[in-house]
Amino acid sequence: MSELDTPRSDARTWAHGSAAPEKRVLNIGFMALSDSASVVVAATQGFAEKHGLSLRLQRQASWAALRDRLISGELDAAHCLYGLIYGVQLGLDGAMPSNMAVLMGLNQNGQSINLSRALQQAGVTNGEALAQRAHQSSARLKFAQTFPTGTHAMWLYYWLASQGIHPLRDVDSVVVPPSQMIEHLKAQRIDGFCVGEPWTAKAVEDDLGCMLTTTQAIWPDHPEKVLGSTRAFVEQHPNTVRALIMAVLEASQFIDANEENRRSTAQLLSGSDYVDAPLSAILPRFLGHYQDGLGNAWQDAHRLRFHGDGAVNLPYLSDAMWFMTQFRRWGLLRDDPDYLGIAQQVQQLTLYRQAADALGIACPEPMRSSTLKDGPRWDGSDPAGYARSFALHAMADQPALSA
Repeated sequence: MSELDTPRSDARTWAHGSAAPEKRVLNIGFMALSDSASVVVAATQGFAEKHGLSLRLQRQASWAALRDRLISGELDAAHCLYGLIYGVQLGLDGAMPSNMAVLMGLNQNGQSINLSRALQQAGVTNGEALAQRAHQSSARLKFAQTFPTGTHAMWLYYWLASQGIHPLRDVDSVVVPPSQMIEHLKAQRIDGFCVGEPWTAKAVEDDLGCMLTTTQAIWPDHPEKVLGSTRAFVEQHPNTVRALIMAVLEASQFIDANEENRRSTAQLLSGSDYVDAPLSAILPRFLGHYQDGLGNAWQDAHRLRFHGDGAVNLPYLSDAMWFMTQFRRWGLLRDDPDYLGIAQQVQQLTLYRQAADALGIACPEPMRSSTLKDGPRWDGSDPAGYARSFALHAMADQPALSA
């Protein structure tokens, strides 16, 4: 028996006897984004092997392609948008509804909203000026996000609404894969975008416009990408899923442990097999160094983070419920869903806690509270009331995406 076949400790002998992964070689999808870091590190730096797994990383061209391959079983698990998992669960994003699973959170923070150089040169460099342009110009502004139910769509809609701009009436919204945002901006096909790093930093670096806001300015330490799979995969391979969570948790710990590790991870990600972007666009924001293209530079207190002593990685019920409140707010859902019940089905809290306990990682409470920009406090206690509480919404008068 090899070392990998031998349970590492009593903590790895689970209720059904053996802790050995049912499936050892996994196909793992990811997108060319800086927040894929913990999955890439787990696959390439020995963390997966330590837990009896071999991870075959498969970079995807778009979130829609990743979704389809995850549902079909071509991918066993993937670096996912939070809202993608819940869009599929609720049947909102063009695919047949499927029972999905959030295994763990992968990161918090680290996305931004950028404007084009043409708007910057016209003096549109803040929310007030953008609102004036959106309401008074005969030409509608066009903003790109990365997936209809994804985090970037929700951050973009939330921020625009906070500036008095109705995201479904006052501007147009289009879907563009993350790595194509720069080309669309350069070709003047869009006026701005919301996307993850390194593409917002590269747009500033290439003098293609300015950054209006970070998403952590909207919601400090907000949920972002998750490790996702189908629920069928979890039910058929619980030991595999537990081992996968443990591998990615240890990779997350490694990245956040010190600056040297963040630097080495940024260097790894810059390679052509992963994010394939200049280190100069990846590293600064790994370290919390920001420039907005308007002459401002700062050290962000809520930089892209991957572990935070476990605070990042728990699949919080309240985080999942927040995305559903925004689907309801913007008319993607016709009626209020069973917010808590659906979150309890999708969030794999039991497996996550078993993995975290085996590694000695603390597990916070699954409901957390936050105050978002210009919004009421969110704690998950009244999701239906929260969805209705905003001055701008589109619950009754917009076509729903649900079947």
